[in-house]
Amino acid sequence: MNFYILTLFPEMVMNGLNTSIIGRASKAGYLNIEAIDIRDYARNKHHKVDDYPYGGGAGMLMQAQPVYDAWDSVTKRTGKKVRTVYLTPQGRRFDQPLVKELAKEEDLILLCGHYEGIDERVLEEVVTDYVSIGDYVLTGGELGAMVMVDAISRMVPGVLKNEFSGVTESLEGNLLEYPQYSRPEVWQGKQVPEVLLSGNQKNIDAWRLEQSIERTKERRPDLYQKYEEMQECRELLRQQKLLHMDMTELIDRGQAELLYVQGKNVCLRDTVSGIVFLSVDDAKSGKEMVETVIVREKPELLVIHQEYMVSVIEQMLQGEVFVACQQFVYTKREKLPITGLYRLDGKSEEHQIEIRKLGMQHMEIANKHYGMMDDPGYIQGRIEAGKMFGAFYGETLAGFIGLHEEGSLGMLEVLPEYRGRHIGKALETYLINDCLEHGFTPFTQVVEGNEISMKLQESLGLCKAKQKVYFMEKMLYNTSDL
Repeated sequence: MNFYILTLFPEMVMNGLNTSIIGRASKAGYLNIEAIDIRDYARNKHHKVDDYPYGGGAGMLMQAQPVYDAWDSVTKRTGKKVRTVYLTPQGRRFDQPLVKELAKEEDLILLCGHYEGIDERVLEEVVTDYVSIGDYVLTGGELGAMVMVDAISRMVPGVLKNEFSGVTESLEGNLLEYPQYSRPEVWQGKQVPEVLLSGNQKNIDAWRLEQSIERTKERRPDLYQKYEEMQECRELLRQQKLLHMDMTELIDRGQAELLYVQGKNVCLRDTVSGIVFLSVDDAKSGKEMVETVIVREKPELLVIHQEYMVSVIEQMLQGEVFVACQQFVYTKREKLPITGLYRLDGKSEEHQIEIRKLGMQHMEIANKHYGMMDDPGYIQGRIEAGKMFGAFYGETLAGFIGLHEEGSLGMLEVLPEYRGRHIGKALETYLINDCLEHGFTPFTQVVEGNEISMKLQESLGLCKAKQKVYFMEKMLYNTSDL
């Protein structure tokens, strides 16, 4: 990801961002951070970039032209108009959902104001987002820009060594992080909690959740209220556990944003993919949800859990069913046994395969053989996130599988010349066990009519929901028609 910080103090910014995790990620090539000195674009010999504001008032104002020329120098290099954030107390509050949204950008410009601000005319010309890191006043936007770069970078694949740490820490799922301890076991008479020394991971996880809840209730009652609301939605959705597993998993993984809840009507947005999921009690309630929530949020993709809502969306928004699927869920907690089809020690034999993560060198062949995705960048993103796995005979790729952004198992393909060897079963077994290892519930959505995949799910012990789920796209958000 490329960050371009427009500032009057480039040394201040770079000195802060060239250390620790962000500095190492930059050296490794996962990030590119540039601080662009706005003074370099002043059109006078003294590099003056400020002047008195019209209408009087205290202080000086940054002039439009140097800011615009600095911004234009970036867009000329990228060949496109880059999303541009102006750091200002008047902007949207910087939070984790916005972090995840901005982390999807390939390029991002951060504009740092100073003095009394920046000429409004250039802001109107170049700024796409106004963002505040808090309700207080700083000398300039540099510290805010550094905060944003740090937070956003943690969501960029490869920046953090632990691929799950970016989505399992404080503020995810509206809970603060639990207390943590290191050696020695006793320090100044204070003992590490016994449960952490027990080796019983189930008890450890339960203790950590309890501590997170208590800490959030005490320190951030606002977040705790959101957590309680989300848990109430979760219990409501679990009344039809198999049908709603995609929605409850969003909640459990801490990537659900609650858009609407009223009675048995729930609408969630996946903060990673942006997909909106809805489940309703009846068509009338569903229509109200469309009018009050869907038209406002304007999602590109909807996941519908009641068949009658398909016709509602078709009539109100001219949406189209992209695909209808059967949802399968692995309801057990124990891992699936490895049958001898594959081994993980890297010592593949002629009749065995090794399963490991795909690299970027495999992107072309994965895109070629996976026919359900029109966007080649999606496969690339899943590989970069470490969520695509391949079955290999030596160095030859025989098949692959992946974890979708919203958490479902998918993208399972076995290359034609390797079919009939149970490689698909081996790949899904591997990914199910990987999900269980990280505390996730494995689930997948099989396209209607794909009998081979449905038989595979049944053979692996996954349970099928009675109702289908429908993916809808191409909605027309013309509110005057509602």
